[in-house]
Amino acid sequence: MQQMVNSTLNLYLRRRSKSEQNVFIFPTFKPPAENSPDDFTESTESLDDKNPRRQQWANKLQFVLACVGYSVGLGSVWRFPYLCYKSGGGVFLIPYFLIMTICGVPMLYMELAVGQFIGRGPIAALGSLCPLFKGAGLGSVVVSFLMSTYYCVIIAYGVYYFFTSFKPKHPWIDCTNRWNTEDCWIPARLNDNKSRPFRSHTPAEEFYDVKVLQISDGLEDFGTLRWELVACLLCAWVLVYFGLWKSIKSSAKVRYLTATLPFILIIVFLAKSLTLEGAELGLRYFFKPKWNLLKDAKVWINALAQTFNSMGIAFGSMISFASYNKFENNIIQDTLAVSFVNAITSLLVGIFAFATLGNIATEQNTSIDKVITDGPGLIFVVYPQALAKMPASHLWSVLFFFMLLCLALNSQFAIVEVVVTSIQDGFPNWIKKNLMCHEVLVLVICVVSFFCGLPNVTNGGIYFFQLIDHYAASISIMYLAFFEIVAIAWFYGVKRLSRDIEDMTGRQPSLYFKFCWYVAAPLMIFSIWVFYMIAYEQPTYGNYAYPKWAIAIGWIITSSSILCIPIFMIYVITKAEGDTCWKKLKNSIKPDLEECRNCKTCISDHHEPCYEQEPMIGYQPGVKRNGIIIAPVGYSPVQTNTSTESNASPTSPPPNERT
Repeated sequence: MQQMVNSTLNLYLRRRSKSEQNVFIFPTFKPPAENSPDDFTESTESLDDKNPRRQQWANKLQFVLACVGYSVGLGSVWRFPYLCYKSGGGVFLIPYFLIMTICGVPMLYMELAVGQFIGRGPIAALGSLCPLFKGAGLGSVVVSFLMSTYYCVIIAYGVYYFFTSFKPKHPWIDCTNRWNTEDCWIPARLNDNKSRPFRSHTPAEEFYDVKVLQISDGLEDFGTLRWELVACLLCAWVLVYFGLWKSIKSSAKVRYLTATLPFILIIVFLAKSLTLEGAELGLRYFFKPKWNLLKDAKVWINALAQTFNSMGIAFGSMISFASYNKFENNIIQDTLAVSFVNAITSLLVGIFAFATLGNIATEQNTSIDKVITDGPGLIFVVYPQALAKMPASHLWSVLFFFMLLCLALNSQFAIVEVVVTSIQDGFPNWIKKNLMCHEVLVLVICVVSFFCGLPNVTNGGIYFFQLIDHYAASISIMYLAFFEIVAIAWFYGVKRLSRDIEDMTGRQPSLYFKFCWYVAAPLMIFSIWVFYMIAYEQPTYGNYAYPKWAIAIGWIITSSSILCIPIFMIYVITKAEGDTCWKKLKNSIKPDLEECRNCKTCISDHHEPCYEQEPMIGYQPGVKRNGIIIAPVGYSPVQTNTSTESNASPTSPPPNERT
């Protein structure tokens, strides 16, 4: 207890001059009741209902695994090779790493700092720093909810493939299955004196399109529900629910397995893919850029979307994760660790995927850019091809799709946690009164998301999947990221944010981060946004062009998150104090945080104020400086014996600081 008080005292004395730190009044506190032994600590109960009790990570490793699990989840294994292939291969790496350096790493650092300092989800965090832009936080939650409905479909596909891997004969290794068409082709058919069709398909591609999806001709032909996939989707949401029903208490323990095992398997699959025939052709496509494609806005928007998706920027995930941190956690180490792991994993998965694509292109005697449809099912076509050629392929198939489930669950945990955390922060009393407990809230969210995801598992569901992924995860997130960094860096201020980081970590962020927050990152996001709008192209799925009514649905999906910003701006300004519009506007951009009247800084939920008062009975005597006594809120002083007070030296340091 004494050490906790000391750390709190040192935190608030850090801004005072060294001469003022030599003497202070050291209070004796009545310790709170001991918590029951558990893997997680909980913050002290707040004095009002605005700040409900909040869990914390038991250790730093759990927080890092949560962040790494999200970034190395579907963002790297599924989304990176899919967008890289869609954008023309190696040229994608140039804007990807450029955007990661200028926008990705600095904005990840910024979000972790905001979440840790405020101790709340994205809506409450942005609303506290700049109420005028609270809608940006709400927009992030809306995007996260939309993503949760179709990200879980990838988990459903993984469940389907996982159980199929246990069959004595894998259905993606030859063309003898009842669903195979005349265009199915493998090199072994040359032995039967059969020539390769002009538009040939691999067995894995036909298994995915014809058997799993039973894909229709377009969004106009929605078809019926694929009941096998519906059952798999239900199974996926059951896994998500039991991974989150105890909040970070349950999800953190699950991540010890789901965030570490995939790395071992990725290295094994990578080694095998490099030995496949034609692998060098795929690696050349992956690492040799086509410079003329840099003029294509699609390449830049995909790189920006991949950076934000893989690092969780503007989705609210990292703010939510950091809100469970201890106040003094060193977030710069976490930022660099997550960024490094994310970049390395993306490269490893890219090498694995494109080496296998080179093998497929060699067998099909075609170019890599024409091997398969550039859709989200790339991993379910490419990876089974490599697995089928490994010794003990059944074992490796089971391990691979188990790994895919682990990675997908990591991402899904993060996305759903944003929605859960934001609702808990916004309506704590209503939840306690109507839903009774956290488990019921998670259940309601999972059930609603399950039904919202059903359109994705129809015969035409893959077209809807591609549509919502393009407009929600690419266009919307760019818009939200821009207003998020404007709200924090320009309105709340880089100077305030740097001071908050210094309060938490003891050091200010570097000039590089400050420059990126204030100038480089907003300018790059805005430039890409303008570039994209000038060279706008409608999304496609392979050779299928979406009808105009489908494009209209896509922009409605985008508007559902973007419109949160102007709507909340109008609401906040009308509710702000002031007689004129100008005064209301000025008050609406002021941080909604308590300001300490002594050090004149904002105080978050984690940051107890220093307050001015006369010495009270029960405080150990010392030298009073300007009447300031530092004390955490919520603790009451213990009545001590006056004889004990008289025995202490007025200038002696606290007992635990004596040598």
